[in-house]
Amino acid sequence: MRHIARKRFGQHFLSDGHIIESIVDGINPQRGDAMVEIGPGLAALTNPLLARLDKLCVIELDRDLAVRLRANPLLDVIESDVLRVDFTALADKLQTKRLRVVGNLPYNISTPILFQLLDHVDVVADQHFMLQKEVIDRMVASPSTAAYGRLSVMLQWRYDMDNFLFVPPESFNPPPRVDSAVVRMVPKAQIPPVRLQAFSEMVQVAFSQRRKVLRHTLGAWLAQRGYTGDFDLRRRAEEVPVQSYIDLHLSLPAAPAAA
Repeated sequence: MRHIARKRFGQHFLSDGHIIESIVDGINPQRGDAMVEIGPGLAALTNPLLARLDKLCVIELDRDLAVRLRANPLLDVIESDVLRVDFTALADKLQTKRLRVVGNLPYNISTPILFQLLDHVDVVADQHFMLQKEVIDRMVASPSTAAYGRLSVMLQWRYDMDNFLFVPPESFNPPPRVDSAVVRMVPKAQIPPVRLQAFSEMVQVAFSQRRKVLRHTLGAWLAQRGYTGDFDLRRRAEEVPVQSYIDLHLSLPAAPAAA
């Protein structure tokens, strides 16, 4: 039975065989890998991945698609909203220390998924995601560019990232109204001891009003925390490199533990 793409799930099914082959080659799955695919849909990536794997875990929200996928005994199907999945617990279930996470992410919730996975990065070996090209441009952007923002900082401190494949709208059925691309995300081996929640709050405040210099946004936030250092608040948020945000964060005292 033909499946009709559901707008509420942001479904656009990849159908270009050459693009699919390029993505799978870029992922380079190996026998024994503990791989999780987000949003397998009609299995355009699922089947080529599975051809190189022993088994594959997939996360699918659409009930009808989940039923189809369960017909394959080599698939472990989790029928769930991916934002409700605990990837750390999933790694334990799959008896692995490192997951390889892949997927054609729903464009309407791609950023929340990326932030969710930050909480589980310690059990991730790498991530390969198809996303709206504009989002990937923001992920890999350099300082002092229009695309550089909160997403750039929050991901670049933790991952090495590579935008390795452009995917045009006609590669999908139905075609989306935007260009797409595939990004490779590899967690950095050596990272500073960032307190993720506090770091995220600081970066969010910094980029809350992009047109203003940081004195008017981050300045008050730092003053409330007794900061007296020499961080230059005359710059706009987009002019500050990732490492400078990290250094500022590490210079702040940790918040007192709750009683």
